Amino acid sequence: MVKPWQDTALSAHVRAADLLARMTIEEKTAQLSSVWLGAEPEDGEAADVAPGQHEYAATSAALAALLPYGLGQLTRPFGTVPVEPAEGAARLAALQRTIRAGNRFGLPALAHEECLTGFTAWQATVFPTPLAWGATFDPALVTEMAQAIGASMRAVGIHQGLAPVLDVVRDPRWGRTEESIGEDPYLVGTIGTAYVRGLEAAGIVATLKHFAAYSASRAARNHAPASLGPRELADVILPPFEMAVRDGGARSVMPAYNDIDGLPAHAHAELLTQLLRDTWQFNGTVVSDYYGVSLLEEAHRVADGEGGAAWLALTAGVDVELPAARCFSTAYPLPEGLLDRAALRVLTQKCELGLLDPDWEPVTGGAPVDLNPPHMRELARKVAEESVVLLANDSGVLPLGDGLRIAVVGPLAHEQAAMLGCYTFPRHVGVHHPELPVGVAVSTLAEALRAELPTATFVADPADADLCLAVVGDRSGLFGRGSSGEGCDAEDLELPYNQSEVLNRALASGTPTVIVVLSGRPYALGRWADRAAAVVQAFFPGQEGGAAVAGVLSGRVEPSGRLPLGVPRTPGGQPAPYLAPPLGRHGFPSTVDPTPLYPFGHGLSYTTFAWETPHCENPELATDGETSIRLTVRNTGDRPGIEVVQLYLHDPVGTVTRPEVRLVGYARVPLDAGAFAEVRATFPADLAAYTGADGRRVVEPGALELRIAASSAHVHHTVPLTLTGPVREVGHERRMRCEMRVK
Repeated sequence: MVKPWQDTALSAHVRAADLLARMTIEEKTAQLSSVWLGAEPEDGEAADVAPGQHEYAATSAALAALLPYGLGQLTRPFGTVPVEPAEGAARLAALQRTIRAGNRFGLPALAHEECLTGFTAWQATVFPTPLAWGATFDPALVTEMAQAIGASMRAVGIHQGLAPVLDVVRDPRWGRTEESIGEDPYLVGTIGTAYVRGLEAAGIVATLKHFAAYSASRAARNHAPASLGPRELADVILPPFEMAVRDGGARSVMPAYNDIDGLPAHAHAELLTQLLRDTWQFNGTVVSDYYGVSLLEEAHRVADGEGGAAWLALTAGVDVELPAARCFSTAYPLPEGLLDRAALRVLTQKCELGLLDPDWEPVTGGAPVDLNPPHMRELARKVAEESVVLLANDSGVLPLGDGLRIAVVGPLAHEQAAMLGCYTFPRHVGVHHPELPVGVAVSTLAEALRAELPTATFVADPADADLCLAVVGDRSGLFGRGSSGEGCDAEDLELPYNQSEVLNRALASGTPTVIVVLSGRPYALGRWADRAAAVVQAFFPGQEGGAAVAGVLSGRVEPSGRLPLGVPRTPGGQPAPYLAPPLGRHGFPSTVDPTPLYPFGHGLSYTTFAWETPHCENPELATDGETSIRLTVRNTGDRPGIEVVQLYLHDPVGTVTRPEVRLVGYARVPLDAGAFAEVRATFPADLAAYTGADGRRVVEPGALELRIAASSAHVHHTVPLTLTGPVREVGHERRMRCEMRVK
């Protein structure tokens, strides 16, 4: 007889509740637990095991202890050690059968993986890092990429992806800047939501991280306390998460490692329950960051023992402990009401994924599995090409001509590492296996240039060359094994590895020099930019990044990337985020000029564009209304190009200090030579809302300006608006987007 929890005609919640009522305390607790096979439990480092030797160790003590009761999650069955894709799928299926056979309800585990730069598995396509997604200003392409990544994960038995990162960059010295999308909440929200939509459309549970304020840590130090007020939290940090929950349909959230004003995120009931669930109506699962529950005891010291840490986390709203069960255990009795609340959420999600269906079977594996097929490589190439930013080209030396003698200098020109972020498999796990091939083809920039420029002659000495390409940037890594990446924070924004000498020597040669930066964060270029023939920036552009950068240099690819965060002029500290209010910018009473060398949104093309005078249909609108703006953009050059029209909001007077400008809309406009297109923006008054002195988010009557711009500092047109009517409070249902259409 089919039990109600097995009846697919019933809702997931009803089925999960029926199953929960049949479970013992031990079985409920097991659903909140995870096992990380093949990893060292004390430090999370991958085990030193080669492909073909990897065993899932079904007899391990942790798994053996849980088998009679079931298991909530399997941690990174592909992303812990290198494993052949088909072999990995077969072994995961076998492990799932073992888990099902071990518990009386026949429940499988939910398997999760990292997918920040593609599926973090050996031989899987390596996509550009999220900072490069932001540089594309192309949500549709990011959705397409995420859906392809999700489909590859689903095909081998994975259910959940630990991405995207929605931390808004506040100080680019932070090592995890490369994992973030940018310094603007609207860009992070729209691009991040696009990624969530693609992953969820493929049937993979998207996990939003890190909730919240991780990127606002003091001195940009990993895990450090976050010093920010309630308005910065509400208006800068939280909107991307809110958008991804509401508009993206994300089904999981991961708390951050940091504390906010003394309260760790993993123990923050106001954040994880009152805001996330009660206000935003999130009904998915909250999964801990790796060892985040343990850190309540070991690092934050707000818990007395593992049992106390478990109680704090469960009370706050954490449902699953990752990557392994340390605190969520029957060794520490937990209030059954909290246990039931978390277990019901886990079981409901498993039901939604089909894991409670009586006919569920694991992906069997055995057949050939290609995690790097042509369509994935093509997508990686397209994202990489759209993300390359042409910062300067005053001399007109780019695109490169035929038959040049070119010197390529700088060690990163010859390293695959310059293309790969810290959450790519080669840099995350592969570094522990130097005897293995990378698993996918990754060209260095020097190799890509030779393929791209068959008529060029490459010489060793810049003095003998017509042109010098000086390549500088980062090597990604984890916890000190690189200059960028998790735990690789910087004291300043000086180029690492003494690469300033590379630029000094190149520029001193007298040969026209193009600076190419391949990095995970922006670096200070003020000492060299005005002497360089051109400057190009790419943010860890992935396995196809070498060809993408070479294509932009040659002119085969039209540059269309825009900066997702500003590039500083000087290395000390950071440039002022463009979201700064007037006193956060340059001027009296400080002698320090924090103005970035290249501002947020900046990027050049090889053609020219004309922006005609815009038309505003209704410059006077109510505080609950909207207006439309039309603008014609024309390609006035002799080659095709892509302009990125950006819409910024300026609020002249507020009840609290306001950013001078902030992004509220954007659109990519591809145009052939001589062609034109109309861009129409629908601006809702809700986008003028901000958190006032009393903590309420309101839209106020008064004057506003919409600035139609090529960057946050390059304004083409200003459209004055007047909001009329009463002060209006807005909440979670407010409109958070400006719809931009190109005709």
